[in-house]
Amino acid sequence: DPDMPFVPSIPEDQFILVEEGDPTIIPCRTSDPNAQVTLINSLDKAVYAFYDSKQGFIGNFPAGSYTCKTTVKGVEFKSEEFLIYILRATSQLPVEIEALKTVYKTGETIVVTCVVFDNEVVNLQWNYPGKVKEKGLIKLDDIKVPSQKLVYTLTVPEASVKDTGDYECTARHATKEVKENKKVVITVHDKGFIHLEPQFSPLEAVNLHEVKHFVVDVQ
Repeated sequence: DPDMPFVPSIPEDQFILVEEGDPTIIPCRTSDPNAQVTLINSLDKAVYAFYDSKQGFIGNFPAGSYTCKTTVKGVEFKSEEFLIYILRATSQLPVEIEALKTVYKTGETIVVTCVVFDNEVVNLQWNYPGKVKEKGLIKLDDIKVPSQKLVYTLTVPEASVKDTGDYECTARHATKEVKENKKVVITVHDKGFIHLEPQFSPLEAVNLHEVKHFVVDVQ
């Protein structure tokens, strides 16, 4: 169609996610296989890459916006804009799990954090005693400075004895056969805690037949 030289793209095709270092396709396809197509970046400069009329431009492209253009009978046409996002990913999957504390009393809020380093292309799942009842609240923080890390925080409010057990996070690479899991054991006590604070030194001397009083504050 001379009035529509570029095959229309669906919105999903216009947002291109690619792992760092991997080639990708900018899918500006033409209805005329012999059309001369130029790839233009956000600075309005030509980008040189291999072109296939059935697929589009193929190559390693920096993150940014790209547009294709062609000329039909002296009239210039431009394609939709394509946006490339580069995702950080490595073959390794460093994961750490952290808990503010591992022993709680009933009614307190359990907080466990799972951190994935140097990767953005990750699926993470939590397993914990209250998962069936969806008791936990999960928050994700994507931190890029000074280094890339995904911080997943699991919060379980109003803890009970039933929340005692293993808290495990499993991270899976979205495109590679790599996974890593970490766990921490959390204990919830039904009763409160007693804090003993002795009012004497660890070593005390007592004379024969002497009566000495020792005081302990119970809190």
